[in-house]
Amino acid sequence: MQAVRLHQYEQMPVIEEVAEPKITGAFDVIVRIGGAGLCRTDLHIIEGQWAEKSGVTLPYILGHENAGWVHAVGSAVSNVAVGDTVIVHPLVSCGLCRACRAGNDMHCVNASFPGISVDGGMAHFLKTNARAVVKLNPTLQPKDIAALADAGLTAYHAVKKASALLYPGTKVVVIGAGGLGHIGIQCLKALTPAEIIVLDRSSAALALTKSWGADYQVLADGSHVAKVKEITGGQGAEAVIDFVGEQGAEQDAVQMLRRAGSHFIIGYGGTLRVPTIDIISTEINFIGNLVGSYNDLDELMTLTAQGKVTLHTAVYPLDAALDAIHALDTGNLRGRGILVPSGA
Repeated sequence: MQAVRLHQYEQMPVIEEVAEPKITGAFDVIVRIGGAGLCRTDLHIIEGQWAEKSGVTLPYILGHENAGWVHAVGSAVSNVAVGDTVIVHPLVSCGLCRACRAGNDMHCVNASFPGISVDGGMAHFLKTNARAVVKLNPTLQPKDIAALADAGLTAYHAVKKASALLYPGTKVVVIGAGGLGHIGIQCLKALTPAEIIVLDRSSAALALTKSWGADYQVLADGSHVAKVKEITGGQGAEAVIDFVGEQGAEQDAVQMLRRAGSHFIIGYGGTLRVPTIDIISTEINFIGNLVGSYNDLDELMTLTAQGKVTLHTAVYPLDAALDAIHALDTGNLRGRGILVPSGA
């Protein structure tokens, strides 16, 4: 099969022929990929940021946002059958550890992470397990929802946590209206009554947020922190959801919090520096977010089926993956890039 494989950090991956994955365990599921999302994490992987954390052995196949159709199942799989349309939770979890039993799939102590720690889905086929697959209505097209497997799931997971703080009359700042941010805005609109303030460097991206339910659009032009303070009556927002996490956004987020406000960090790459006296004297909070649970993904797919969350995508053939990666890296990709294998 054709696959996008990373051979060396700080070099572009290679599109090449590799062997198809095989069923080796009773709960294994092989998915025929219908769409694989391209994520900024893929750029960070290529840069080597994940080299120590993932422990992956190069070369390997990128792709952690996947959807498609069940191609083969192990002898003990009973929740899906060959031909079912599925979206794939990003982690292959064990189901037996304490985190799994609490429903926190993303903290499974025995998990693997296809696309990050083992072969992913930028290929014709992906190997995962029965716990990871969510069966979908067959009318859904995998290329239309693949990015919800990680970008959508991560955005939903963060918004769901923030929703407990966002009662009527509150305001929330969303930093970044791109691939994750546009999903986060729609999830905020679906789950909370809060007024939504969106920051982005692109006027075009900000214009799109009106149709997703954003109440205020603020251009990140150097005066944006002051503008947010003005919108919030000088107090700052109850929550800031940061989908950028680098290039100064992480520091801006802190400046836009009100007392006891909460900074939800999804984007990454930067370094957060906050004097500890500022944290204790204002009781501000910092919350990390790693993908989400199986139930989060199932709930997000319900919102999608109800038409409350839609993806803005740019579709590329799998063999044009390098063009898509270049477009993402240079800021010329709007929404989420989706790679579709031939024949899907």
